[in-house]
Amino acid sequence: MSAYRIEKDSMGELQVPEEAAYGAQTQRAVENFPISGITLPQEFIRALGLVKQACADANCDLGGLDDSRRRAISSVCSEIINGRLMQQFPLDIFQTGSATSTNMNANEVIANLASKVAGEAVHPNDHVNMSQSSNDVIPTTIHVSAAISCHRQLLPAIRHLISAIDDKAESLQHIVKTGRTHLMDAMPVSLGQELSAWSAQLQSALSRIENTLPEIHQLAIGGTAVGTGINADKAFGGLVAEKLSAVTGLPFKTAANRFAALSSQDAAVALSGQLKSLATALMKIANDLRWMNSGPLAGIGEIALPALQPGSSIMPGKVNPVIPEAAAMVCAQVIGNDATITIAGQSGNFQLNVMLPLVAFNLLQSIEILANASRVLADKAIAGFTVNEDIINSALAKNPILVTALNTVIGYELGARIAKTAYAEGRAVIDVAVEMTELSREDLEELLDPKHLIG
Repeated sequence: MSAYRIEKDSMGELQVPEEAAYGAQTQRAVENFPISGITLPQEFIRALGLVKQACADANCDLGGLDDSRRRAISSVCSEIINGRLMQQFPLDIFQTGSATSTNMNANEVIANLASKVAGEAVHPNDHVNMSQSSNDVIPTTIHVSAAISCHRQLLPAIRHLISAIDDKAESLQHIVKTGRTHLMDAMPVSLGQELSAWSAQLQSALSRIENTLPEIHQLAIGGTAVGTGINADKAFGGLVAEKLSAVTGLPFKTAANRFAALSSQDAAVALSGQLKSLATALMKIANDLRWMNSGPLAGIGEIALPALQPGSSIMPGKVNPVIPEAAAMVCAQVIGNDATITIAGQSGNFQLNVMLPLVAFNLLQSIEILANASRVLADKAIAGFTVNEDIINSALAKNPILVTALNTVIGYELGARIAKTAYAEGRAVIDVAVEMTELSREDLEELLDPKHLIG
């Protein structure tokens, strides 16, 4: 049997596992919310450590906290920031909507361990939570964790994917293929042009995310319980933002209106919307790759993605486009996360939003899986696919839509008859055009040269 110790809070005594650094309030939440087993992401807990550390430093600078306790609190926060105390944060994301349980989880862990470091009592509320409320700490931590994750994970990953696509596009600019609209044959494009559209989509998504981040850099800290800043020095919030900026290198500042920062999650909803836009672009790219790779005999077969693993438990030799499939599932998850965050963002009742843990979890998950999928797509799909030029050239030569290039010379009606004849007889357009027009083969070769048709 596990050993327990007795802890107490304002509601009385209860048993807490002996090895736990947390106290009574955390244990109550463990018992109250056995719902999903899903805990808040490490990025969030690390950011919470950053916020608590900055708050302790600010309180000391303002004369509210003695230096001995500040150093002890900061030392424990460093352990949290470095990921060494994650097992002390067991709470389910489906908990109190303000995430007060998670804030008190941090306060109790820090106070318990800091007391041992300092050799004197460090109180979870009076010292660790000084000048703070869960109602400004948790929205602040959502923004800090999202900003760090975007700047350190997502934005570099998108740039890496853009670079991989641009390099591939440059190498394939000379290959002309059949274009497709409505999944039907259309006028030709180069493979380089086709990939340039992917790059442009991602560059736009990148820019939209970057343009949204200044709102994420605004922090609720200093608003305390309802936005008025009760029990906090007026300089506290700005000083905490400065300290967070110094540590992370990101331009954090206090929110222009702390009442809005506590009661809404509009900035998180906006960022999630941009993540959904990125997911939409990645889904298009992943599906294009799957179609182009389809086959190898009965599909389009224009490219061959790297063969990474057996594709079937029953069909020997089958290989599937596993990386684009994984990326597409990531996109589906992110789109679903955005719907959840949108609903959560609507749950700002009067002075507080009460779905904060849900926003934190889904937003950080979207950022993480989009970053990882972007890198995997770049390195294991884009960079390594090969081109089946024989298949591309054969299909292009028989493409009846090439006759569109003759419209200005022979007219639409005759062009349509040539196209239908070429398709029905499985012949090249140029051979049919020689028979049905007065143009010479030399003129037709010039007019129908695919390389002249791609602009």
